[in-house]
Amino acid sequence: RPVIPKRGEKDFEPAPGGGSGLQVHVLDRSRAAMFDALKADRTISSKSASYGVWYSGISRVHVTVARGIHFSVMGHSTARPTPTENVSTKLQKRLELLPEEALYLIERGALFCWKDIQADLTGLGDVEGAPMSVQQAFAEIIGKEDLTLEKYQVFAYLRRLGYVVTRTDPPSPSYPVPPPRLANGGVPLPFLRRLSSIFSLFATRLVRFWTGTLNWWRPLRISRWIHHNKSYGEVFKSLRVIPAGHSIAPHSSCTTPVAPSSPYKIFYNMYKPSTNFRKTSPPQPDFQIVVVNARTAFVPSLYESTGLFDILPETPPPLPRKRNAPPVVQPSPATVPSHTHTSTFRRIFSWLLPSLTPPPTPPQQRPHPFAALKAGKKNIVIAAVDSGNISFFRFSQGAFEEWPTL
Repeated sequence: RPVIPKRGEKDFEPAPGGGSGLQVHVLDRSRAAMFDALKADRTISSKSASYGVWYSGISRVHVTVARGIHFSVMGHSTARPTPTENVSTKLQKRLELLPEEALYLIERGALFCWKDIQADLTGLGDVEGAPMSVQQAFAEIIGKEDLTLEKYQVFAYLRRLGYVVTRTDPPSPSYPVPPPRLANGGVPLPFLRRLSSIFSLFATRLVRFWTGTLNWWRPLRISRWIHHNKSYGEVFKSLRVIPAGHSIAPHSSCTTPVAPSSPYKIFYNMYKPSTNFRKTSPPQPDFQIVVVNARTAFVPSLYESTGLFDILPETPPPLPRKRNAPPVVQPSPATVPSHTHTSTFRRIFSWLLPSLTPPPTPPQQRPHPFAALKAGKKNIVIAAVDSGNISFFRFSQGAFEEWPTL
C-alpha cells in the first residue's frame, strides 16, 4: 500500500550546482513516493456508503440511503411530489443535499450518486448503470445554485477542519435558517419584572439625589435633572467637530457607490465544532463568510464594507479575563456586618411578591476598552481563493466614540 513519506528536517542543504547524484536520487525517490500515494485507488466499504440521485432540474441530490455521521449536519428535509401506483402524485418528505454538500460527499467517496435521466427506458428498468465519477460530478454540479469552484473549495476546506457550514440565504423555503437575533440576548423579560426594575431604579436614584453630598467636581449631577441634554455624553458629543459613528453614511458622489455585480455578498454561515448544532433549528452563526476570487476581485471599498456591516447584527463585547484573586482571610462572625443596603421599594416589592423578585446578581466587570475595540462590534470573514490557495481575512467594525479615553 503506497504511503506518503514522513516529513522532517532535511539531511542536507541543496547545493547551488544541483548537488551530488545521491542527493538527486533521494529527492526523486521522495517525490515518486508522493505521486504513488496520490495515484492509489481509494477504497470504501459498501456498508458505509450512501446512495443518491442527482436531479439537474432542481439542482438537488435525493438521498435514498443515508449512512454515516455526515448527515447529522448536512442535508435538509423537504416535501416533493412523488408518483404513486394510482398514476397520481402526493407530497412526500425526503432528504436532499445542496450541490456543495453532494459534491463534497462524492469527492470523499462517501456517496454513490446517479444522474436522473429524462428518457424512455422501457425494458431497461433492471439496468441501474454506473454512478457518476468525481469528474462528471464536478462538471454537472459546479455552476448550479450560485455555486462556483471557489465557493466549493472554501466549503470543502472548512468541512475537513470540522466546521459546520450552511447557506446564509435559504435556496428554498424548506431550508432551515437561524432565528432572528433579539436585542436583549433572546430572553424576554416578564412585564412585572420589567416594571419592578424601572420603579426600583427610579427610587434608588431619588434616594441618592436627596441623601448624597454635593461634589463640585461633578457639576452636571444636579443640572442634568433640569435639562435633559446636560449629561457628560451629550456635552462631549456637542464638542466634536467631525461627526463620528457608523450611523452616519459615508459621502459619495455616485448615486450607487456599490455596483450590483459586487462579489462581496455573504454566502456561508459557519459554526465552530464545539457549537451545539441542530440542522432542523440552527442557532446564530459564529462567523459569516464572503467568498471572492483573488484574481478578479479587489480589496473591498468603504461602501462595500459598510454594506456588509449594515446587515450584520452587533455582537456583545468580550468578557474580561478572569484573574485569580489573592487569598482573602475570612473575618470572624462577630465582625461581619449583618445588613445590606437595599432600597425601600425593593424590600416592599420582595415582601409582597417574593416569586417575582429576581435573585441578587454579583456585580459584573466592565469589558476592557482595547479588547472591545480589537474584537469589534460587527465581524465579517472574507475568504480569498487564489487558484486553490485559500486565505481568510477578518474585517471588524469598531466604535471608538463609545469608548472615551478622557
